[in-house]
Amino acid sequence: MRNILIGGAWPYANGSLHIGHIAGLLPGDVLARYHRAVGDNVYFVSGSDCHGTPVAIRAKQEKRTPQEVSDFYHEEFTECFERLGFSYDVYTKTSADEHKAFVREFHKKLYESPYVYEKEVPQAYCENCATFLADRFVLGKCPECGSDTRGDQCDACGTVLEPEALVEPVCAVCGKKIGFKASKHLYIAITKLQEELKTFVDNNPEWRKNAIAFTNKYIDDGLRDRALTRDLEWGIEVPKDGYENKTIYIWAENVLGYLSASKVAADKRNADFCELWGSEAKHYYVHGKDNIPFHTIILPALLLGNGEGWRLPDQIVSSEYLTLEGRKISTSQNYAIWVKDLLDNYEADSIRYFFIANGPEKKDADFSWREYVNSHNGELLGAYGNFVNRTLAFIAKYCDGVVPEGNENQDINKRIEELYALVGKRIEKAYFKDALDEIFEFVRSANKFFDTEQPWVTRNTDKEACDNTLYQCVQIIANLAVLLAPFIPFSSEKIFGWLNISNKWERQSVEAGYKLSEVDILFQRIDKKVIEVETEKLKEVLAQ
Repeated sequence: MRNILIGGAWPYANGSLHIGHIAGLLPGDVLARYHRAVGDNVYFVSGSDCHGTPVAIRAKQEKRTPQEVSDFYHEEFTECFERLGFSYDVYTKTSADEHKAFVREFHKKLYESPYVYEKEVPQAYCENCATFLADRFVLGKCPECGSDTRGDQCDACGTVLEPEALVEPVCAVCGKKIGFKASKHLYIAITKLQEELKTFVDNNPEWRKNAIAFTNKYIDDGLRDRALTRDLEWGIEVPKDGYENKTIYIWAENVLGYLSASKVAADKRNADFCELWGSEAKHYYVHGKDNIPFHTIILPALLLGNGEGWRLPDQIVSSEYLTLEGRKISTSQNYAIWVKDLLDNYEADSIRYFFIANGPEKKDADFSWREYVNSHNGELLGAYGNFVNRTLAFIAKYCDGVVPEGNENQDINKRIEELYALVGKRIEKAYFKDALDEIFEFVRSANKFFDTEQPWVTRNTDKEACDNTLYQCVQIIANLAVLLAPFIPFSSEKIFGWLNISNKWERQSVEAGYKLSEVDILFQRIDKKVIEVETEKLKEVLAQ
């Protein structure tokens, strides 16, 4: 039994979740469900990112406290993840007492290292908003390529930035020109860790290509030391004398949530937290493309700087970008599909299937309502749902709901055995789309088998052949339910109940003579009128 840590990126608790979040985070749940089915000891953790300027500004706009704003969205996130079937062992928040206490202790140890020093620096300040600004809330022109950018990173050329380096910097909230005020802060000397970080990347050739490419670019361009503290009220207090009016910079505490949340999970099980972070564990980090440097440079730098032998990331599962009907998702313009609304109208398994089969795993992807509806009706319902329902409905109607006696097809059994090994290997290597494609290729062959054997004909002409066909199809369904459970768990749970089987990652068998429980339609067809209705909503947003 292996110790598996799966860390899903922590969404900012300053606005609702949209489909871009889900596309990047779903692989984490696939990994967690698979590793549990295999028998591994899984810690799937994440939480809401509650501190920092984004939440503080939202609170100011709404005349609420940052705690009220972040708690509101944390509850909304929690509900959305539950409805989508995310099987977190711990989903917490950075404002939780356990996280704050863990971070303060971690930073105390970090400050004792040779990698932390004090430095007086200019910090972005907006007179109009009367607040210091986080780097990402400073807008301007990139000094390297001239593109419009934020103060932390240029998406156009990938350059890591400081706000004072921007050309014509303005406040992202009010649009006014900003100034800079001198302030003393603690810095971590990432430059001193450059060789270790380079070796770390070189030793992980199985990361996603975008993670390797982006990280090497940051390193080759020359890493920069980063501030650990900030002049903000809303955050975790700095555990150092002389810094009573400052807080820990959000980037230097939110990534430590993987540690604090996994400790909560370990404590609940009375398990050894140190063992989870030791040499025999395996760690996955699941997030979007824009979060790559925080997981491949920032987190490792903090872990190395702390000096207590923390395990560095094993697998970086970083997705590419997702667009919506050919356009960039814009939360500020309300051009997005919000997860809470999507869940009110469409099945969770349908949403999960689409974003794994068509998501931004290896390259940028686009969500269109036409593709979504066609994918659901054509593949999920038309291929898989149809095979399950036509088989079980046939048995219910013509066999009194009893699985008939039959002989198994050895070629099909061999293929099922191969699929468990192949799909499992691909999931572990984070090739989720390929894994799903393999399964659905088998689904299509199963439909072909049913059509070729023609049980609706042999029912009257060759009962033994009919029984063999139905018996084999039930075995196929049982194993498809297990293979697909990490991807579409709700429909698999239905089948587990109908056939009385487990979700263990091994070939399942349903005995002849078993009486099916009451079966139902696995998926509902989506009316194609939805395409026009939903796209019209997006057009109205753009027209505003």
